[in-house]
Amino acid sequence: MTSDPESALAALVSNGSRVALADGCGTPRTLHGPLSRVAAGRAVSAVLGWHPAPAPDLDPAAFDDVRVLMGGPGTRAAVESGAAHVVPARLSAVPALLRGPLRPDLLVATVVRGPDGLRFGAEVGYLRGLVDSGTPVAAVLSHGSPCSDAGPALPAGAVTVVAETAEGPAELTVPAPTTDDEAIARRVAALVPPGARIQVGPGRLAAAMAAAIEVPVRLDSGLLPDPVVDLDARGLLLDQPVSTYLAGTRRLYDWADGRALLHPVEHTHDIGRLSAAGAPPLIALNAALEIDVDGQVNVEGLGRSAAGMIGGHPDFAAAGARGDGLSVIALASLHRGAPTLVERLSRPVSTPSQDVDLVVTERGTADLRGLDRAERRRALLELWDGAIS
Repeated sequence: MTSDPESALAALVSNGSRVALADGCGTPRTLHGPLSRVAAGRAVSAVLGWHPAPAPDLDPAAFDDVRVLMGGPGTRAAVESGAAHVVPARLSAVPALLRGPLRPDLLVATVVRGPDGLRFGAEVGYLRGLVDSGTPVAAVLSHGSPCSDAGPALPAGAVTVVAETAEGPAELTVPAPTTDDEAIARRVAALVPPGARIQVGPGRLAAAMAAAIEVPVRLDSGLLPDPVVDLDARGLLLDQPVSTYLAGTRRLYDWADGRALLHPVEHTHDIGRLSAAGAPPLIALNAALEIDVDGQVNVEGLGRSAAGMIGGHPDFAAAGARGDGLSVIALASLHRGAPTLVERLSRPVSTPSQDVDLVVTERGTADLRGLDRAERRRALLELWDGAIS
C-alpha cells in the first residue's frame, strides 16, 4: 500500500478503461476524489450503482462516460444534468450487464479485514461477481466498517489496497413517519403472517412498515435497515437475515458486525429462490412514487426528478406474486396535494401491473388478485375515491 492513493490508482487505471465503483453506504468515499482526478483526461468511463448518500468528491465530469445502474442522492444531480446516463435494469440483471456490455477493467471498493483475510464490509451487491470473473480490485481498507460479508475471504492477489481509513459506512437517518405512513404501516403489518419472510426497501415509509411488524418474521431483502435491530430486540427476528446491502446508522452497523448477512445479488435477487415452493411465504413490501389506473408502478422519479430507482423493486414484486406470498405496493394517496393514482405514469413502468397483488394507502387496501383489467381499474379508483391525476 502506498501513502499516495492517487498515484496508486493512476498505476491501475489505464487510458480508455472502464471502472466500476462499489456502491451502497460503504462506497469508498476516500477514493472518490483521487479516482476522479486520475480519470480526468484519460477517457475513462465509469459504472455506478446505488449511492444512497451524497458523494461530493465524485466528479462525473472527469469521466468520458458515466453509466448509472440504480441511482440515489449521490448520483441524482449528475443524472438530472445529463452528465450521467441511467441504464434501466432490475437489480438481478446487473451482473449480466457487468459480465457483458458494461464489463469493467477495474473495481474500486471498500474492504475490511476479517479473521481469514480481506472481505467486503457493508455491501456485497454485484461485487463478488466481478471478483469471480477476474476483475481486479483497488480498495480502501476500512477500520470502521462492519464485517458482514457471508462469503469467503477474497482471493489472494485479487485486491490492491491503495488507502486505509477509519471511516465507516455513510449513515442514513430516516425522518419520523407521518400519520399517513403510520396508517399505511398498520394496514401492511396486518398482512404479514407469523414466520413469513419480508422484504423492505429504503426510505421513511419502508422503515415504518418494518417497525410496525408484530409477529415473528424472517428478513429476506435487498437491504437491511435499522428496524431489523428493533425486531431482533423484540424477539421477532427468526433466523439470520439474508440481504446484500446494509443501509442505516451506526446502530445497525454495530449490530451487523461479525454476522454473515450479506450475499451476492445473484443469490438475494434470484426470483426462483425467493418464490421456491416449500419456502416460507415472501411478503414483498414495496413503496412507490405513483401508480396508474391499470396498476403499473413508477419508482424512478416524478417528471424530470430522478428521485428514485428501479433496483430490486420488480424482482421482489415478481417473486411475491409468483410464490405463496404477496406483492404489496404501499403509498400515500396524495403527494404534495396531488393524487398518486394517475391516468398515465410520468415515467416508464418500473414494475408491471401483473406483479402487483395488493395496493395499500392510508385509506384502505385494494386487492387486485383475480381481477380483470376493468375490475382492477375500478378497485383502484374506489381506493382513491375517484381522485386521479
